[in-house]
Amino acid sequence: MELEPVYSNVKSFYGKAKIIREDGKIKLKSYETIVATIENGKPQINGWYSATTTRHIKEFLQQMGFEIGTKAKLEKLYC
Repeated sequence: MELEPVYSNVKSFYGKAKIIREDGKIKLKSYETIVATIENGKPQINGWYSATTTRHIKEFLQQMGFEIGTKAKLEKLYC
């Protein structure tokens, strides 16, 4: 399923961000890479690749009900 912007100020992510639900996990795929996973209610950011991917990660986490903030804050909370 495509990640649609709700909190971001962009109109669309143009199919570049997808939410994948499998094996009890919720994954965010940005371009061709799994960049974040939620498992057992805990998010894990797998890496930072670009400003666009960071925007995808923030949108994903916020839609899933998690706290967001600066990249440094996200690294402290979820990496």
